[in-house]
Amino acid sequence: MSTYVYAITTASHPALPRGMGGVGEPARPVRVLEAGGLAAIVSDAPEGLRPKRRDLLAHQAVLSEAGTAGCVLPMRFGSIAPDDDTVTGVLTERADHYRERLRALEGRVEYNVKASHVEDAVLQRVMAENPEIRSLAEANRRSGGGGYQDKLRLGELVAAAVQAREADDAREIVHALEPYAAAVSDGPSSTGWLVNTSFLVDREAAEEFVTAVEQAREDLSHLELRVNGPLPPYSFVEPGPAEPASTTAGADTGAE
Repeated sequence: MSTYVYAITTASHPALPRGMGGVGEPARPVRVLEAGGLAAIVSDAPEGLRPKRRDLLAHQAVLSEAGTAGCVLPMRFGSIAPDDDTVTGVLTERADHYRERLRALEGRVEYNVKASHVEDAVLQRVMAENPEIRSLAEANRRSGGGGYQDKLRLGELVAAAVQAREADDAREIVHALEPYAAAVSDGPSSTGWLVNTSFLVDREAAEEFVTAVEQAREDLSHLELRVNGPLPPYSFVEPGPAEPASTTAGADTGAE
């Protein structure tokens, strides 16, 4: 049977509650595999696993329980290895790397920040910053809306200005928040978001980071900022002894 991997930690990590269940219906019992002074928190992998709410929450619950007792390297939802021997083999082979990651992530959490433009607000900002756009828009208004070519030209100018504004705003957000983070990781680009970035933050500095986000939200009122965290530091752990989630269950719990 395949092995579902939740996290990697040290062999000295405190034990999880007896009888704790993980993914699957019924829930597969969570257990620990040890090798090279490290431990992998695992269970049997149910067949046909999909990112259903019950299993997503079960995955997160195991990580939350393990994380309260000490640092863990969280695996994304759907991380599956062929068997237990594969897991212990990779723990042994990559022991130095995992120990380094555990040291680097000790006492730190992840915050994911996404940003998008508020359409009306960004259009007002673009108009205020660009005399050519203002002049053409006013000329079109005076002529009853303008001809086809005038409208097309105005649309092209506005689209180019908004696109340039997106790049500037993305840099400004990261620049504002980066001083409060130990590391920064850009997430995959997705339609509708001009920023999808994760920040590794010391737990003791979490309040400062959240305050900095609120200040950025106030300073950049033409943006919508969404913050998810504190999270396990998914974005700062290389793939572990399993296939990427995209090749198995096709989802993760890392930065939504």
